[in-house]
Amino acid sequence: MSDGGVKIRPAGPADHDAIWAILRPVYRAGETYCIPRDITRDEALADWFAQPFTVFVAEIQGRVVGTSHAGANRPGGGSHVANASFATDPAARGRGVALALVRHAKTWATGMGFRAMQFNFVVSTNADAVHLWQKVGFEVVGRLPGAFLHPRHGPVDALVMFHVLTGESHEP
Repeated sequence: MSDGGVKIRPAGPADHDAIWAILRPVYRAGETYCIPRDITRDEALADWFAQPFTVFVAEIQGRVVGTSHAGANRPGGGSHVANASFATDPAARGRGVALALVRHAKTWATGMGFRAMQFNFVVSTNADAVHLWQKVGFEVVGRLPGAFLHPRHGPVDALVMFHVLTGESHEP
């Protein structure tokens, strides 16, 4: 899939170095994910590639500039709702990478039979992500006061965001 010059494809072992190069600064900053800031490369990749998730990379001119993983939010009675996570190379920000990744995740999830998509823990200070997710149809359906310990701001809210996938065109 290509979206505005951004090509999305399934990730494989050959992408591990590029994915770690994207995840590492995000995890080390500790501002957007509930991941230990000192997580190792192997631990991070094992988590990113863990079942039930399918991993994708975004490329611009053959260079990996972003990654996502998508899969069932919960098993059993929650298995009809997808979840996804995204990370973009800081050097590629502003080039439509995150938008391409979230559009792809929505299309992939719909194709896999998911009826909705939920983001369980969006850090409220991650304003660019919150704005983008809202732009593509996600709504804030819950707020967890002070649930995330931000390294600079202290306790900040985490948001639960939700989007029904059935019967939509996937365009913002």
